[in-house]
Amino acid sequence: MKLLVLGGTHHVGRALVETALERGDEVSTLNRGLSRPPAPGVRALVADRTDTAAFTAALAGKEWDAVIDTWAWAPRVVRDSARLLAGRTGHYGYVSSRGVHRWPWPAGADESAPLVDGDPGSADDADYAAAKRGGELAVIESFGERALLARAGMILGPYEDVGRIPWWLRRLEKGGRVLAPGPADAVVQYIDVRDMAVWMLQCAERRLGGAYTVTGRPGAATIGQLLQTALEVTGFDAELVWVSEELLRREGVWLGMEFGLRFPHDPAPTGMNDADVHAAFAAGLTTRPLRGTLADTWAWLQAEGDPAPRPDAPSPGTWLDPVAERRVLDQL
Repeated sequence: MKLLVLGGTHHVGRALVETALERGDEVSTLNRGLSRPPAPGVRALVADRTDTAAFTAALAGKEWDAVIDTWAWAPRVVRDSARLLAGRTGHYGYVSSRGVHRWPWPAGADESAPLVDGDPGSADDADYAAAKRGGELAVIESFGERALLARAGMILGPYEDVGRIPWWLRRLEKGGRVLAPGPADAVVQYIDVRDMAVWMLQCAERRLGGAYTVTGRPGAATIGQLLQTALEVTGFDAELVWVSEELLRREGVWLGMEFGLRFPHDPAPTGMNDADVHAAFAAGLTTRPLRGTLADTWAWLQAEGDPAPRPDAPSPGTWLDPVAERRVLDQL
C-alpha cells in the first residue's frame, strides 16, 4: 500500500510509520522536518501544513492509496489538507479523540454518544474537543464514507509524549514509598499506540470508513495491575502506598487525574474508562498484554531518554506536588 502520513515523527505518527514499514508499505511522510530525521526507507516530504502554497507544492504530482492524519490543532488545516488530497487518495484516516463527545461522557458510551460542536473552517485550537470535532467534519466534507475517524481513548506505549507512563516510570525508579491513587481495583481503559497503528493501517487497506471508539476493552486492566506490572518489568525497589480517593481529595492531590480516575471538579468521573468498543473490535482491533506495553515503554525511555513535554499536555505538577505527597505519606 502506498501510504502518506501527515506528521510521522511523534507518538502516534511515529508508531504509524514504523508499523507501516514493518508491513512492507511504501511510506511517505509530510512534516516540517524539524523534530526528527525521517526513518530509513521513508520518502520525506518537507512542508509546513499551515502554508497552503508550500503544502500544495509538496503534494504536486503525487498519489497514494491512503493518507493518515495526526493533526490536533486548528481544523482549517485538516480541511485544506483533505481538499487537496481528495483526488489523490482513496482513504483518509483521521486520528481523532474520545474528547469529541460532550462532557460528561455517559457510562458505557459508544460512538452514538452526543458530540461537541465543531467548525471545519476554524483557525482556533484553544478548545481541544472542538478542534478535533472540526477536524472530523473537515475530513468528512471531502471524503464522506471514505473517511475513518479513529476516536482514540488513552494512548500508551513507546513514544508517549503526554507524560503518563514516562512520568510514572521515572517516579517508581526513585524507589521508596510511592503514593498510589486508590482504589487499586479502579479500572483503566487504554490502547497501545502500536495496536492502534496496526488497526488503522488495516482499515486503510480495506478502505473502511466511519467513526470508531478505539481503545481497549473495559475491565481489561486496573490501576493496581498497571503500577504493579510496571514494578515487575523494571525491577524497581519501590513500595506502592495506596491512598483513598477521599484522602487525596481532602489534601488537594489529584494523582490519578492522568488516568481519568478523578478530576478537581469531579472526583469520580463516569464514562472515562468504560467505553463501549464493540464496533472497533468487530472491525479487527486487537490488543497486546499490558506487560508488553510497559516493558517496551521502559526500553524506549532507557534508549532515548525522556521525551520533550508537549505544550498542550498538562504538567505532572498538576496532579502531584512532591510536598503534598510527603504530607500524605506522613499521615499513613
